[in-house]
Amino acid sequence: MSLMDSMRVLIGFLISFAGAGLVVCQVAAQDDGQRSSDLVLPVPDAVANTESEMKAYSEPLEHTDLSVSMVPIPGGKFIMGSPETETDRNEDEGSTREVKISPFWMGKYEVTWDQYDAWREDIDQLRRKLMSIKAGPRDLAVDGVSKPTEEYTDMSFGMGKGDYPAICMTQHAARVFCQWLSAKTGRYYRLPTEAEWEYACRAGTSTAYSFGNDPGQLDQYAWFFDNSDDSYQPVGKKKPNPWGLYDMHGNVSEWVLDQYASDYYGQGGNTVDPLNVPNKLYPRVVRGGGWDDDPEMLRSAVRVGSSDDWKDQDPQVPRSIWYHTDALSVGFRVVRPLTEPSVAEKKAKWDKTAPEQKDPED
Repeated sequence: MSLMDSMRVLIGFLISFAGAGLVVCQVAAQDDGQRSSDLVLPVPDAVANTESEMKAYSEPLEHTDLSVSMVPIPGGKFIMGSPETETDRNEDEGSTREVKISPFWMGKYEVTWDQYDAWREDIDQLRRKLMSIKAGPRDLAVDGVSKPTEEYTDMSFGMGKGDYPAICMTQHAARVFCQWLSAKTGRYYRLPTEAEWEYACRAGTSTAYSFGNDPGQLDQYAWFFDNSDDSYQPVGKKKPNPWGLYDMHGNVSEWVLDQYASDYYGQGGNTVDPLNVPNKLYPRVVRGGGWDDDPEMLRSAVRVGSSDDWKDQDPQVPRSIWYHTDALSVGFRVVRPLTEPSVAEKKAKWDKTAPEQKDPED
């Protein structure tokens, strides 16, 4: 091959590489919350400019038969934490404070294994290729999102997949799923903050649970130690809370964005869309209680911090950034704010986390 021919091949490769990279960069580079139309999956009910225009909608996972059901959550104020008079109250649930929350959509259900595996096992793109569908801008965008390394064992631990809630992921893995969902749809998804989660769980109530103070009613709304038969259950089989969200109490605990701090509520300030931005790996917050918890751990105000003990069975050295092998009752659900933050705001707050997680296999 001549030098000129070699140059043509190299230039062609660079142009192709730059084109694919440009699509990925376009998703991240829009500083005004707007994206080009070919990067946004058309879903009419997902479009809203004001709170009054927000509707429930289903977010299709393109190239699959799956979708993510989203419920509008109105903005408002609430008292975060629990009063000293609440039965079984923990010290880290106070002091109570008034918090203001901006409107957002929240997943109607916890993220299921089917939805999680569409990202984790690249099922959407495998199906696209099997159907001989040419890669579009959104497909090129999702190619730029990391995928977990192969797990050493079945992370459902034989309890069921399909429409059962995905479990055993690290907060990092849940965050990257949200990045994938954002690239795949052209809409910005993330984990909820601790404040957003409690606000949505309470759904306008101030009682220990969203249905009142009587744990005797819990069987109607939640899977927990007394009724779960030692396993999580398919999502959406119990009664929803007043805002139409299922399994906010029980089934699996749910990751939120925040760093756990036992005295965070008492620090004051930061009362409008608050977030305790993570600056260390442990502990980080999960909410809601799980199938293996007692009733008092499913109260709306309960807070639990993660631990490196959640990786005790992990045989890898160094331990995986994707899996918590011993967190069999930890999952997550997604949110989407009505007003998408700018790239600068995401970098400074919503997507900020330290230390950076790097997979040794990359």
